[in-house]
Amino acid sequence: MKLYLGVDGGQSSTTAMIGEESGRVIGYGRGGPCNHVQASEGRRKFLSAMEGCLEKAYESAGLERARVRFEAACLGFSGGPADKEALLHEILPAERIIVTHDGLIALSGATAGAPGIITIAGTGSFAFGRNAEGRTARAGGWGYVFGDEGGGFDITRQALRAALRMEEGWGRPTTLHAKLMEATGAADANDLLHRFYTVEFPRPRIAAFSRLVDEAAREGDEAARDIMMNAARQLALYAGAVRRQLFREGEKAAVAYVGGVYQSELLRERFRALVELEEGNQAGPPVYGPAAGALLEAYRATGLAVALSNVPEAEK
Repeated sequence: MKLYLGVDGGQSSTTAMIGEESGRVIGYGRGGPCNHVQASEGRRKFLSAMEGCLEKAYESAGLERARVRFEAACLGFSGGPADKEALLHEILPAERIIVTHDGLIALSGATAGAPGIITIAGTGSFAFGRNAEGRTARAGGWGYVFGDEGGGFDITRQALRAALRMEEGWGRPTTLHAKLMEATGAADANDLLHRFYTVEFPRPRIAAFSRLVDEAAREGDEAARDIMMNAARQLALYAGAVRRQLFREGEKAAVAYVGGVYQSELLRERFRALVELEEGNQAGPPVYGPAAGALLEAYRATGLAVALSNVPEAEK
């Protein structure tokens, strides 16, 4: 039986998925996070995460580790592959190993391997795409200082700016001021501004307050609604920029949206409407998660185009 391996190595967990030649998933396992391996402690954690997810995947597949050799393995990592590739060649029994970034496997999973675009909006944001010829392009992802428009951090930043303008008397009234003060316990917007510069408020925590902006927008707050609509527009612009680099006018392209920001129905539906103004675009949620995408890339590396089956619920 020919076997294939896909691995999604992230900052919160590492997931391994094993499939047979037909595309049927037979093994699945999760381990700890693995992102940076340059320091000795990082190397140990990386190897531990890889061993953990692989052992669980072997066990769920009913495979004896010593007898396994993969036709191909694809592994995608946040933070890039440069510091991991040599280690993987040491520990992975595979005829071919592909080490890539998390954007590619997220795209492949989201579109089930089809040509398309993924627009990710969590704490930050970016868009990535691949066409039928295998050419790729991206837009955004410049980080919280210079970009990440439409991401959760940016939405919260815009909300705090609206609260500051209101507090200083040169902005319109908005319920965002009261919501942010209540949620954080800050005395006023200026106090909150300074708190946001401290280690007490890392970027993911700040980004999580974006849900308050969505809440205010749904309650009719005009400033909050403008922020959410502008975030949707920025994310649609990302998708459009990638499309223009990769697809001909009118050519079909799946556009998947991924990330916590899209939990906002208001933003999500505005994003969908804007994206689908472009002929050929079809916007929707991801088909599969990134581990399934990595597995599809492993098949692709050997010239196989398969439809996955028996995919775990966690990857749908």
